[in-house]
Amino acid sequence: MAGTGADLITPLISSQPSDQPELILTVDDRPGFESFSDHCSSNGTKADHTQPESDNPFEFLGSGGFSVPGTPTVDPFRNNTPKIDGVYEWFKILVCVPIAAIRLVLFGLCLLVGYLATKFALQGWKDKQNPMPKWRCRVMWVTRICSRCILFSFGYHWIKRRGRPASRETAPIVVSNHVSYIEPIFFFYELFPTIVASESHDSLPFVGTIIRAMQVIYVNRFSQSSRKQAVNEIKKKASCERYPRVLLFPEGTTTNGRVIISFQLGAFIPGYPIQPVVVRYPHIHFDQSWGHISLGRLMFRMFTQFHNFMEVEYLPVISPLENKKENAVHFAKRTGHAIATALNVVQTSHSYGDLMLLTRASQSKQEKPSSYMVEMARVESSFHLSTLEAVDFLDTFLSMNPDPSGCVKIHDFFRVLRLKPCYLSEKIFGFIDVDKSGRVTFKQFLFGSAHVMKQPLFRQACELAFAECDSDGDLYISEQELGDSIRPVIPDLNEDEWQLQIQEMFNLFDTDRDGRVSKDDFSNCLRRHPLLIALFSPSWRPGIRMQEEIV
Repeated sequence: MAGTGADLITPLISSQPSDQPELILTVDDRPGFESFSDHCSSNGTKADHTQPESDNPFEFLGSGGFSVPGTPTVDPFRNNTPKIDGVYEWFKILVCVPIAAIRLVLFGLCLLVGYLATKFALQGWKDKQNPMPKWRCRVMWVTRICSRCILFSFGYHWIKRRGRPASRETAPIVVSNHVSYIEPIFFFYELFPTIVASESHDSLPFVGTIIRAMQVIYVNRFSQSSRKQAVNEIKKKASCERYPRVLLFPEGTTTNGRVIISFQLGAFIPGYPIQPVVVRYPHIHFDQSWGHISLGRLMFRMFTQFHNFMEVEYLPVISPLENKKENAVHFAKRTGHAIATALNVVQTSHSYGDLMLLTRASQSKQEKPSSYMVEMARVESSFHLSTLEAVDFLDTFLSMNPDPSGCVKIHDFFRVLRLKPCYLSEKIFGFIDVDKSGRVTFKQFLFGSAHVMKQPLFRQACELAFAECDSDGDLYISEQELGDSIRPVIPDLNEDEWQLQIQEMFNLFDTDRDGRVSKDDFSNCLRRHPLLIALFSPSWRPGIRMQEEIV
C-alpha cells in the first residue's frame, strides 16, 4: 500500500509537451436547442450577416451581464391548512355547526350595533381635520366593546397578553406584524388608534364607516404623491398629543406569520419612537393566517373551532439613534429585526408585489404559482422597477405558455416577441438564460428585462433608434420604415415570410392601432419589451453610426 498514495495523485494520462496545435470542441447540449447557424448549415444556407465577437447583445448600452439570485423556498403567503384534513377536524366542524350559527348571529348583531353607534358618533361632525371631540370618543366605546364581542364570536374567548402598551407620549407610533384581519379588530378595541389603510377600505360596507371614525389615513400604495401625503399625515398626527397613537402594519399585507417580509418606510420616516407589537396564533389543526385563502373560507373555519388562540406581546419601545442621524431604512431594519427575533423567524425581501404576482399566476392556473415570486423589495431597490411594471412583465411571460415547472422555451419566447430564429435572437434569449439550460424562468426574464431598462443609455438608445427608423422625419414610423430598419438583423427570408414578420413586429409597436408608430408608441413598446432594443444595436447593423452618438 505504500505506493498506492503516489498512484492516486499520478495523472492517468501523462501530459507530453507537443508543438501540435490543440483542438477544442464546444458542445451545446441544451435540450431541444438548435442554433440558427446550425440550422443554416444543415440546409445549405449561408448566414452572411455580421456577427459581433461579443455574446452580449446589449453591450452597446454598457451592460456587462447580470446575475439572478437563488429562489427562496419559503412562501410567506401560504396558508398551511387550506383544506379540511383529518377525522378530528371533520368531527369538530360537525359538532360546531350549531355553535357557528349562534356565533354568526352574534357577529352580525355586534356589527350592526357598532355601526349604528359609529354613525351616531360621526353625526354632524364636519371638522374632521382636527382630533375627534372627547364626547364622540366616549360614544365610540360602544363600538369598541362590540369589536371585542366580534372577536369572541370568532372563537377568541380570551387573548393572552405580554407586556404593556407604552403611553402615547412615549411612543406615538405602533407597528405590528400582520397575519389576519383579526389584528385590526383587536387593536381597535385595545388602543383605538389612527390607522393607515388602503383607499379601497373606505368603500367596505359597515367597516368603511367604522374606520372613518378612527380618522384613518388613506394611502394608494401605487401613487407616489399619495404615499408622500400619507407620510405627512403620519407626522402631523404623531406630533400632536390630541390625536390617538398611529398604528401601521409596515409589511403592507398579511402573511402566514412564519416570516417577516420587507417593511414599508411610512412609519419610520417621521423619526418618532415606535413600539413594536408581535401577534401570534398558536395552532395545531387550523392555520388562522389570511394567506392565499379566501375570506369566506377562513371565516367559516374560525366559526367552527372550539377556541382560537391568540397572543399579543408588546415589545420595548425603539427610538431613533440620538448620537447620529438615522435614516428610515436603518430604523426599519432595527425594528424588523426586533419583531423577527421575538417571533423567532427570518425577514425576507418579499413584499405586497410578490402577493400580486402570486395571485396573477394563480389566476392563470399555473401549477406552481409560488415560483413566480421574486422578492419584489429587492427588485425595486436594485432596478427601480415598480410592482405594476413587474405584473406587466409577468403577463408577457405567461403569454409564452410556461411549462408546469414555470419555464419558457426558446420558440415560445420568439413567438411572443415576434422574433424569427437567427443569430441575434438566439443571443437575446441566451442573455437571459443565465444557467444555459435552454429554458428561462420568470425571475430570469424579469431580472434580464429590468437590467436592460436600468442601463443609463437605454432611454437615449430608444430615442436614437426611433430617429434612425423615422427616415422621412415626419415623427412617425411606417411599416415600410420599420422593415427597412430591422432588415439588417433579420435572416434571409422569402418575400411572404418577410412581409409576415414585419407586419407582426409593426403591430407590436403600433399600440394604438392607428397604422403608424409614434415616438410614444415606440418608447412604450420598448419599455414593455426592453429586450427588443437589441434589434437596433449598431453592433449588428453595418454602416450605422448610432453607437458613436450614444457614446
